[in-house]
Amino acid sequence: MSQVVVAALYHFTKFADHIALQEPLLKLCRAQGIKGSLLLAFEGINGTIAGPRGGIDAVLAHLRALPGCIDLEHKESIASEMPFNRMKVKLKKEIVTMGQPDVDPTLNVGNYVEAQDWNDLIAQEDVVVIDTRNDYEVAIGTFDGAIDPETKSFGEFPAWWEENKGRFHNKRVAMFCTGGIRCEKSTNYLLNEGVDDVYHLKGGILKYLEEVPQTDSSWNGECFVFDARVSVKHGLEEGKYDLCYACRMPLAPEDFKRPEFEKGVSCHLCIDTTDDERKERFRERQRQVELADKRGKHHIG
Repeated sequence: MSQVVVAALYHFTKFADHIALQEPLLKLCRAQGIKGSLLLAFEGINGTIAGPRGGIDAVLAHLRALPGCIDLEHKESIASEMPFNRMKVKLKKEIVTMGQPDVDPTLNVGNYVEAQDWNDLIAQEDVVVIDTRNDYEVAIGTFDGAIDPETKSFGEFPAWWEENKGRFHNKRVAMFCTGGIRCEKSTNYLLNEGVDDVYHLKGGILKYLEEVPQTDSSWNGECFVFDARVSVKHGLEEGKYDLCYACRMPLAPEDFKRPEFEKGVSCHLCIDTTDDERKERFRERQRQVELADKRGKHHIG
């Protein structure tokens, strides 16, 4: 495969029967040499896929032909090698889990802000900027002055807002996430909570890093992505981070030189969270991975 196209996408629409969409979509992806993960729910579709140009185009055309999906947008980048091991199409209750049954992005969301206008907005004194991603994502990069709710999952965001909303009285609220999907729900949630002036970065961090030159950027660090690239930087070039395959946390190159790091077994973030028995299971898994690599095969698991 000479060039791997990576397409991140989501679209909120009320499917009459999302279950019936699963098998045809999976078959098409496999036939086109596409790998990645797509989530289907009553509320829409979400996911990231990768593969050859023609295959990506075929899958996107199929998705846009689904009821209510003609306006589905996606963001593209290029990977040096296939960032996924297999193709999965999963059925879910939500395409991004917030756990708020009254939230419905198809009714109303915050004001979209184009990437080129984002810097001007977040520089305003009456604007508070909130990062809606998980704590480990925020740890490797975020926007200047952004508030980190320190949530471990998106489902924690409503409780965090309830506890902290008094801090943002008489403020305009600007929110952002990786690709924009979380902000569809979080802005709808805030509007339902009575917040009048709510904004979100259209296309998320990925669109910003794609369109805004580094010389003009308010972004610091790299952006975590949920595939084998681990992180991307300006221009959506692959970043420097890799994963600890014990705890799945992103690590910088210098972290691999720390004494706590043992490939596939532990890093400085998780060495004290697992006992000797579990570490030995991790070592055995790592041995199997290395044996598979020597045979030219990929170990899954």
